[in-house]
Amino acid sequence: MSVATSSSQTSPTAAQSDPNTLGWMQGLPPPQDRTVAFADSSFRNFPELRWAWSNIRQLVPTVNVWRGAGPASVLPRADHDIGASASVTMDGRPMTFARMLEETYSDGIAVLHRGRLIYERYFGALKPHKPHIAMSVTKSFTGTLAGILISEGRIDPQAPVTDYLPEMKSSAFGDARVREVMDMTTGLEYTEVYTDRNSHVWALRRANGMAPLEPGYDGPTTNFDFLCVQKKQGEHGRAFAYKTVNTDVLAWICRRASGLTLAELLSERIWQPIGAEEDAHYHVDRVGTESGGGGLSTTLRDLARFGETMRNHGRFNGRQIVPGSVVEDIARGGDPEKFKPAGYTTLPGASYRNQWWVTHNAHGAYMARGIHGQGIYVDPKAEMVIARYASHPAAGNVANDPVTLPAYMALAKDLMAGG
Repeated sequence: MSVATSSSQTSPTAAQSDPNTLGWMQGLPPPQDRTVAFADSSFRNFPELRWAWSNIRQLVPTVNVWRGAGPASVLPRADHDIGASASVTMDGRPMTFARMLEETYSDGIAVLHRGRLIYERYFGALKPHKPHIAMSVTKSFTGTLAGILISEGRIDPQAPVTDYLPEMKSSAFGDARVREVMDMTTGLEYTEVYTDRNSHVWALRRANGMAPLEPGYDGPTTNFDFLCVQKKQGEHGRAFAYKTVNTDVLAWICRRASGLTLAELLSERIWQPIGAEEDAHYHVDRVGTESGGGGLSTTLRDLARFGETMRNHGRFNGRQIVPGSVVEDIARGGDPEKFKPAGYTTLPGASYRNQWWVTHNAHGAYMARGIHGQGIYVDPKAEMVIARYASHPAAGNVANDPVTLPAYMALAKDLMAGG
């Protein structure tokens, strides 16, 4: 039995947990037993999160990422019902693409093939014009922005972190290099276990504004204060370990190097150039600082536009947006030997580079990934991009991968065979 199967058996199905059917936040005002709130952390509960992930702006402070005044870029359509595309899950179960979407609590899916939007579906609380939280897909935006700044000579990846953030001198990052932060090969005491309320990730959430402060709390209340007290454990540069604090440090380096807020930088370098349809937004901490590790919300089609930009070696909307060398560095991936000790059984032979997950599979696919099922999947060989938002009851992607990754590869092969 796969993790995805067992999760589905212990939680209501996608249809049973549909936020519209259950009436979450409906009514003026909504009934108390149908209210989703930040203060009591109910927005993180299942099935409430099926409404919350598409309505972050109603729960926490945010800052806008301006799409600019120009027209939205065209996404040519060539509708093709791929719902019957057949795959076999990692535990041997027959699966269709449409069933995969149900089983993994998808809120929206957009599939591009050779730059054409061939399949687009929305479920639950998500609509085409509504932003959905990208969770750690945000990291890949941060990593790409860092890559752009490196290409411009504004960031040196081999420089010490303290060249940009001298405030980090006495923290775990005091002797780390930018490259180690980008590839998450720092040695940190910090832990990221979503199911353990004593894990450091929950302290990060309190600091960055995504978890309420409990009575008597006397810890860090801003993102930067939290980063400055991180402790070292082990040596930098030896092994990959997935820890969001790395991305938040990298985001701070990007701010220092560019002189812009993260929202301004994303707007200027990516969001306006790709011709986004809608503004995006970041959730912010108590002093207005964006969460570069998990705070971005976008519409599904704009997420797909970014994925297509990456597939096209950084070119989209008639211009070179991300330098081709930056995309090629990501697609080549990092060191699989450094990745291996992390123990991702659903990603054998994979690596991590510049805040992207690189599969090293036969198609050279690479991914942006976020908890509860958020993702961008770029398959260069099949000329395919999949953008997906979801609200799976389980945070870790081990609940999605056994079903989604085989479905994506099967679809890629179907599209290649179809010409």
